[in-house]
Amino acid sequence: MARHRSHSVAFKRQVAQEFLSGETLHGLAKRHDLSRNLVRVWVQKYEAGALDDDAAAADTIQVYEARIAALERLVGRQALELEFLKGASRSAPPPRSGPTSVITGPLASPSRRDAG
Repeated sequence: MARHRSHSVAFKRQVAQEFLSGETLHGLAKRHDLSRNLVRVWVQKYEAGALDDDAAAADTIQVYEARIAALERLVGRQALELEFLKGASRSAPPPRSGPTSVITGPLASPSRRDAG
């Protein structure tokens, strides 16, 4: 039996309704490859009204809110990185536009003594 699967609210509701309509716990668990205890939990939730459409909508909202919070944290980290990189580029020495070798400097102008 696979572990850590997630099932839709509609599937959970269907399994609970099948149990309440007379299906055996063992038969349901075997047919759907579930543990009997999980089927019991779903039946209890179904009887308590936790598997209705409002509960499903609340679960969906909770998933979306968690995703939004994760994305907001990511945006915050990226904003900090951008500010850091902007500051680093401002404090870095400006690039030199000419050659950096000492040997190749500007051409010397002829002096007046050499001309005369």
